[in-house]
Amino acid sequence: MRRTVAALVAAPLLLVAACGGSDDEPGTSAGGEGGGLEQVSVGVIPIVDVSPIYLGQQQGFFEECGLELTLETGQGGAAIVPAVVSGQSEFGFSNITSLLLAASEGLPLQVVANGVASTGEQGADFGAVVASPDSGITGPADLAGRTVAVNTLNNIGTTTVRESVRAAGGNPDSVDFVELPFPEMAAALQQGNVDAAWVVEPFVAVATDAGAQVVASNFVDTADDLTVAAYFTSEQYAQENPEAVECFSDAMAQSLEYAQENPDAVREILGEYTQIDPAIAEAMTLPAWPAEINRDSVQTLSDLAVEDGLLDEAPDLDALLP
Repeated sequence: MRRTVAALVAAPLLLVAACGGSDDEPGTSAGGEGGGLEQVSVGVIPIVDVSPIYLGQQQGFFEECGLELTLETGQGGAAIVPAVVSGQSEFGFSNITSLLLAASEGLPLQVVANGVASTGEQGADFGAVVASPDSGITGPADLAGRTVAVNTLNNIGTTTVRESVRAAGGNPDSVDFVELPFPEMAAALQQGNVDAAWVVEPFVAVATDAGAQVVASNFVDTADDLTVAAYFTSEQYAQENPEAVECFSDAMAQSLEYAQENPDAVREILGEYTQIDPAIAEAMTLPAWPAEINRDSVQTLSDLAVEDGLLDEAPDLDALLP
Protein backbone atom coordinates (compact mmCIF):
# COMPACT_ATOMS: atom_id res chain seq x y z
CA MET A 1 0.00 0.00 0.00
CA ARG A 2 1.42 3.37 -0.93
CA ARG A 3 2.21 5.87 1.77
CA THR A 4 -0.38 8.59 2.44
CA VAL A 5 1.58 11.81 2.28
CA ALA A 6 -1.32 14.01 3.26
CA ALA A 7 -1.03 12.52 6.75
CA LEU A 8 2.34 14.21 7.09
CA VAL A 9 0.61 17.54 7.57
CA ALA A 10 -0.83 16.30 10.84
CA ALA A 11 2.54 14.94 12.03
CA PRO A 12 4.64 16.88 14.54
CA LEU A 13 6.59 19.60 12.79
CA LEU A 14 10.24 19.24 13.69
CA LEU A 15 11.47 22.46 12.16
CA VAL A 16 11.61 25.75 14.03
CA ALA A 17 10.14 28.73 12.23
CA ALA A 18 12.44 31.65 11.56
CA CYS A 19 11.61 35.20 12.61
CA GLY A 20 9.08 36.83 10.29
CA GLY A 21 7.82 34.15 7.90
CA SER A 22 4.13 33.43 8.19
CA ASP A 23 3.62 36.22 10.75
CA ASP A 24 4.28 38.80 8.05
CA GLU A 25 1.42 40.47 6.27
CA PRO A 26 0.40 38.65 3.06
CA GLY A 27 1.95 40.10 -0.05
CA THR A 28 5.18 41.30 1.61
CA SER A 29 7.85 41.42 -1.08
CA ALA A 30 11.53 40.64 -0.73
CA GLY A 31 13.18 43.47 1.16
CA GLY A 32 9.98 44.44 2.94
CA GLU A 33 8.32 47.83 3.06
CA GLY A 34 11.05 49.29 5.26
CA GLY A 35 13.84 48.31 2.89
CA GLY A 36 15.30 45.70 5.28
CA LEU A 37 15.91 42.06 4.52
CA GLU A 38 12.94 39.71 4.58
CA GLN A 39 13.68 36.79 6.87
CA VAL A 40 12.70 33.37 5.56
CA SER A 41 13.18 29.87 6.90
CA VAL A 42 14.39 27.05 4.63
CA GLY A 43 14.14 23.40 5.64
CA VAL A 44 17.26 21.49 4.60
CA ILE A 45 18.92 18.13 5.27
CA PRO A 46 22.55 17.96 6.49
CA ILE A 47 23.95 16.25 3.39
CA VAL A 48 26.23 17.27 0.52
CA ASP A 49 23.24 17.92 -1.76
CA VAL A 50 22.38 21.24 -0.09
CA SER A 51 25.88 22.74 0.00
CA PRO A 52 24.97 25.27 -2.75
CA ILE A 53 22.46 27.05 -0.51
CA TYR A 54 25.09 27.37 2.23
CA LEU A 55 27.58 28.70 -0.31
CA GLY A 56 24.98 31.11 -1.71
CA GLN A 57 24.28 32.40 1.78
CA GLN A 58 28.02 32.80 2.37
CA GLN A 59 28.48 34.63 -0.93
CA GLY A 60 25.60 37.02 -0.24
CA PHE A 61 23.47 36.01 -3.25
CA PHE A 62 20.24 36.00 -1.23
CA GLU A 63 20.95 39.26 0.58
CA GLU A 64 21.58 40.98 -2.75
CA CYS A 65 17.92 40.59 -3.68
CA GLY A 66 16.47 41.10 -0.24
CA LEU A 67 16.33 37.80 1.66
CA GLU A 68 17.94 36.70 4.90
CA LEU A 69 17.90 32.92 5.24
CA THR A 70 17.57 30.83 8.36
CA LEU A 71 18.51 27.27 7.41
CA GLU A 72 16.61 24.80 9.56
CA THR A 73 17.91 21.24 9.67
CA GLY A 74 15.34 18.44 9.36
CA GLN A 75 15.63 14.69 9.02
CA GLY A 76 13.91 14.68 5.64
CA GLY A 77 10.65 15.30 3.83
CA ALA A 78 8.61 13.89 6.72
CA ALA A 79 9.39 17.11 8.59
CA ILE A 80 10.14 19.56 5.78
CA VAL A 81 7.04 19.08 3.60
CA PRO A 82 4.47 19.68 6.36
CA ALA A 83 6.49 22.59 7.75
CA VAL A 84 6.31 24.35 4.38
CA VAL A 85 2.64 23.49 3.83
CA SER A 86 1.72 24.85 7.27
CA GLY A 87 3.77 28.02 6.80
CA GLN A 88 6.34 27.33 9.52
CA SER A 89 9.02 27.37 6.82
CA GLU A 90 8.78 29.41 3.65
CA PHE A 91 10.93 27.06 1.55
CA GLY A 92 12.19 23.50 1.75
CA PHE A 93 14.40 20.89 0.10
CA SER A 94 13.15 17.42 -0.84
CA ASN A 95 13.79 14.62 -3.31
CA ILE A 96 11.56 14.56 -6.37
CA THR A 97 9.69 11.36 -5.54
CA SER A 98 8.61 12.75 -2.15
CA LEU A 99 7.34 15.88 -3.90
CA LEU A 100 5.46 13.77 -6.45
CA LEU A 101 3.85 11.78 -3.63
CA ALA A 102 2.87 14.99 -1.86
CA ALA A 103 1.43 16.50 -5.04
CA SER A 104 -0.56 13.34 -5.74
CA GLU A 105 -2.21 13.75 -2.33
CA GLY A 106 -3.24 17.28 -3.19
CA LEU A 107 -0.73 19.09 -1.00
CA PRO A 108 -0.32 22.64 -2.39
CA LEU A 109 3.38 22.67 -3.26
CA GLN A 110 5.31 24.46 -5.98
CA VAL A 111 8.90 23.76 -7.02
CA VAL A 112 10.90 27.00 -7.25
CA ALA A 113 14.50 25.91 -7.91
CA ASN A 114 16.59 22.94 -8.82
CA GLY A 115 18.27 21.10 -5.96
CA VAL A 116 20.71 18.43 -7.09
CA ALA A 117 21.24 16.08 -10.03
CA SER A 118 23.06 12.91 -10.98
CA THR A 119 26.49 13.25 -12.55
CA GLY A 120 25.26 10.94 -15.31
CA GLU A 121 28.45 8.88 -15.08
CA GLN A 122 28.37 5.13 -14.49
CA GLY A 123 30.45 4.20 -11.45
CA ALA A 124 31.08 7.85 -10.62
CA ASP A 125 27.83 9.22 -9.20
CA PHE A 126 26.94 10.57 -5.78
CA GLY A 127 24.37 7.79 -5.33
CA ALA A 128 25.05 4.09 -5.87
CA VAL A 129 24.28 0.55 -4.82
CA VAL A 130 27.20 -1.07 -3.03
CA ALA A 131 27.88 -4.69 -2.07
CA SER A 132 30.65 -6.75 -0.50
CA PRO A 133 33.15 -8.29 -2.96
CA ASP A 134 32.23 -11.80 -1.77
CA SER A 135 28.47 -11.26 -2.20
CA GLY A 136 28.37 -12.58 -5.75
CA ILE A 137 26.75 -9.31 -6.84
CA THR A 138 28.63 -7.68 -9.69
CA GLY A 139 25.87 -5.74 -11.47
CA PRO A 140 22.27 -4.54 -11.18
CA ALA A 141 20.72 -7.79 -12.48
CA ASP A 142 22.32 -9.66 -9.57
CA LEU A 143 20.23 -7.62 -7.11
CA ALA A 144 17.13 -9.62 -8.10
CA GLY A 145 16.15 -11.90 -5.25
CA ARG A 146 18.55 -10.16 -2.86
CA THR A 147 18.07 -7.96 0.22
CA VAL A 148 18.89 -4.30 -0.44
CA ALA A 149 18.96 -1.61 2.22
CA VAL A 150 17.41 1.80 1.48
CA ASN A 151 16.95 4.75 3.81
CA THR A 152 13.20 4.98 3.13
CA LEU A 153 10.86 2.40 1.66
CA ASN A 154 8.67 3.37 -1.31
CA ASN A 155 10.64 6.42 -2.33
CA ILE A 156 13.30 7.53 -4.79
CA GLY A 157 15.75 4.86 -3.64
CA THR A 158 13.45 1.90 -4.25
CA THR A 159 12.13 3.38 -7.49
CA THR A 160 15.56 3.96 -9.03
CA VAL A 161 17.06 0.68 -7.80
CA ARG A 162 14.13 -1.21 -9.31
CA GLU A 163 14.66 0.61 -12.61
CA SER A 164 18.38 -0.23 -12.51
CA VAL A 165 17.53 -3.93 -12.08
CA ARG A 166 14.83 -3.75 -14.77
CA ALA A 167 17.17 -2.08 -17.27
CA ALA A 168 19.74 -4.85 -16.70
CA GLY A 169 17.20 -7.57 -17.44
CA GLY A 170 16.49 -8.60 -13.85
CA ASN A 171 13.17 -8.88 -12.06
CA PRO A 172 12.67 -5.64 -10.07
CA ASP A 173 9.75 -7.08 -8.11
CA SER A 174 11.97 -9.74 -6.58
CA VAL A 175 14.24 -7.25 -4.78
CA ASP A 176 13.67 -7.37 -1.02
CA PHE A 177 14.07 -3.84 0.34
CA VAL A 178 14.92 -3.22 3.99
CA GLU A 179 14.79 0.22 5.62
CA LEU A 180 17.98 1.34 7.39
CA PRO A 181 19.50 4.77 8.13
CA PHE A 182 22.40 5.58 5.81
CA PRO A 183 24.98 5.65 8.65
CA GLU A 184 24.15 2.02 9.56
CA MET A 185 24.42 0.53 6.09
CA ALA A 186 28.18 -0.07 5.88
CA ALA A 187 28.08 -2.06 9.12
CA ALA A 188 25.02 -4.00 7.95
CA LEU A 189 26.94 -5.01 4.81
CA GLN A 190 30.00 -6.09 6.76
CA GLN A 191 27.87 -8.15 9.16
CA GLY A 192 25.98 -9.81 6.31
CA ASN A 193 22.61 -8.47 7.45
CA VAL A 194 21.87 -7.22 3.92
CA ASP A 195 23.25 -8.26 0.52
CA ALA A 196 23.59 -4.73 -0.83
CA ALA A 197 22.82 -1.15 0.11
CA TRP A 198 21.75 1.97 -1.75
CA VAL A 199 23.74 4.91 -0.39
CA VAL A 200 24.45 8.53 -1.27
CA GLU A 201 27.55 10.53 -0.47
CA PRO A 202 29.31 10.66 1.89
CA PHE A 203 28.18 7.11 2.59
CA VAL A 204 29.31 5.86 -0.83
CA ALA A 205 32.84 6.90 0.13
CA VAL A 206 32.44 5.44 3.62
CA ALA A 207 31.24 2.09 2.28
CA THR A 208 33.89 1.78 -0.42
CA ASP A 209 36.58 2.80 2.06
CA ALA A 210 35.40 -0.14 4.20
CA GLY A 211 35.82 -2.54 1.26
CA ALA A 212 32.44 -2.46 -0.50
CA GLN A 213 32.24 -2.08 -4.27
CA VAL A 214 29.82 -0.14 -6.46
CA VAL A 215 27.56 -2.57 -8.33
CA ALA A 216 24.95 -0.17 -9.75
CA SER A 217 24.60 3.53 -10.50
CA ASN A 218 20.84 3.61 -10.06
CA PHE A 219 20.35 7.33 -10.77
CA VAL A 220 22.30 7.00 -14.01
CA ASP A 221 20.33 3.90 -15.01
CA THR A 222 17.01 5.66 -14.44
CA ALA A 223 17.37 8.74 -16.66
CA ASP A 224 19.98 10.91 -18.34
CA ASP A 225 21.09 13.65 -15.94
CA LEU A 226 18.38 12.75 -13.43
CA THR A 227 17.03 15.61 -11.33
CA VAL A 228 17.10 14.06 -7.86
CA ALA A 229 15.80 16.85 -5.61
CA ALA A 230 14.49 20.40 -5.67
CA TYR A 231 13.60 23.41 -3.52
CA PHE A 232 9.92 24.17 -3.09
CA THR A 233 7.41 26.42 -1.38
CA SER A 234 3.67 26.39 -0.76
CA GLU A 235 1.27 27.66 -3.38
CA GLN A 236 -0.09 30.16 -0.87
CA TYR A 237 3.33 31.64 -0.12
CA ALA A 238 4.16 31.82 -3.83
CA GLN A 239 0.93 33.67 -4.58
CA GLU A 240 1.30 36.13 -1.68
CA ASN A 241 5.05 36.70 -1.99
CA PRO A 242 6.01 36.56 -5.69
CA GLU A 243 9.04 38.85 -5.31
CA ALA A 244 10.48 36.79 -2.46
CA VAL A 245 10.02 33.60 -4.49
CA GLU A 246 11.67 35.19 -7.53
CA CYS A 247 14.55 36.35 -5.35
CA PHE A 248 14.98 32.88 -3.86
CA SER A 249 14.84 31.20 -7.28
CA ASP A 250 17.37 33.60 -8.82
CA ALA A 251 19.74 33.36 -5.84
CA MET A 252 19.54 29.56 -5.90
CA ALA A 253 20.44 29.57 -9.60
CA GLN A 254 23.52 31.62 -8.74
CA SER A 255 24.30 29.32 -5.83
CA LEU A 256 24.03 26.17 -7.95
CA GLU A 257 26.32 27.64 -10.58
CA TYR A 258 28.83 28.68 -7.93
CA ALA A 259 28.86 25.20 -6.37
CA GLN A 260 29.27 23.57 -9.77
CA GLU A 261 32.27 25.76 -10.58
CA ASN A 262 33.89 25.62 -7.12
CA PRO A 263 34.15 22.01 -5.89
CA ASP A 264 36.85 22.91 -3.37
CA ALA A 265 34.49 25.42 -1.76
CA VAL A 266 31.83 22.69 -1.56
CA ARG A 267 34.16 20.29 0.24
CA GLU A 268 35.26 23.04 2.62
CA ILE A 269 31.79 24.26 3.59
CA LEU A 270 30.63 20.72 4.39
CA GLY A 271 32.52 20.99 7.66
CA GLU A 272 30.32 23.90 8.72
CA TYR A 273 27.00 22.05 8.68
CA THR A 274 27.89 18.33 8.79
CA GLN A 275 30.21 16.08 10.77
CA ILE A 276 31.76 14.57 7.65
CA ASP A 277 35.40 13.66 8.13
CA PRO A 278 37.59 15.94 5.97
CA ALA A 279 39.29 12.90 4.40
CA ILE A 280 35.90 11.49 3.37
CA ALA A 281 34.80 14.90 2.08
CA GLU A 282 37.90 15.00 -0.10
CA ALA A 283 37.37 11.47 -1.44
CA MET A 284 33.66 11.50 -2.20
CA THR A 285 32.04 12.09 -5.56
CA LEU A 286 30.17 15.38 -5.74
CA PRO A 287 26.77 15.55 -7.45
CA ALA A 288 25.92 17.85 -10.35
CA TRP A 289 24.20 21.17 -9.65
CA PRO A 290 22.63 22.42 -12.90
CA ALA A 291 20.49 25.52 -12.59
CA GLU A 292 17.69 24.00 -14.68
CA ILE A 293 15.42 21.10 -13.72
CA ASN A 294 15.48 18.18 -16.15
CA ARG A 295 11.74 17.94 -16.70
CA ASP A 296 11.98 14.73 -18.75
CA SER A 297 13.71 12.99 -15.85
CA VAL A 298 11.00 14.16 -13.44
CA GLN A 299 8.42 12.70 -15.82
CA THR A 300 10.35 9.43 -15.76
CA LEU A 301 10.29 9.33 -11.96
CA SER A 302 6.56 10.05 -12.04
CA ASP A 303 5.91 7.27 -14.55
CA LEU A 304 7.99 4.80 -12.53
CA ALA A 305 6.17 5.74 -9.33
CA VAL A 306 2.89 4.82 -11.02
CA GLU A 307 4.36 1.60 -12.43
CA ASP A 308 5.69 0.58 -9.02
CA GLY A 309 2.40 1.38 -7.28
CA LEU A 310 3.65 4.35 -5.27
CA LEU A 311 1.10 6.55 -7.06
CA ASP A 312 -2.39 5.72 -8.28
CA GLU A 313 -1.96 8.28 -11.05
CA ALA A 314 0.69 10.79 -12.05
CA PRO A 315 0.29 14.32 -10.63
CA ASP A 316 0.07 17.40 -12.83
CA LEU A 317 3.71 18.35 -13.43
CA ASP A 318 2.67 21.69 -14.92
CA ALA A 319 1.23 22.65 -11.52
CA LEU A 320 4.25 21.37 -9.57
CA LEU A 321 7.20 22.50 -11.68
CA PRO A 322 8.19 26.07 -12.62
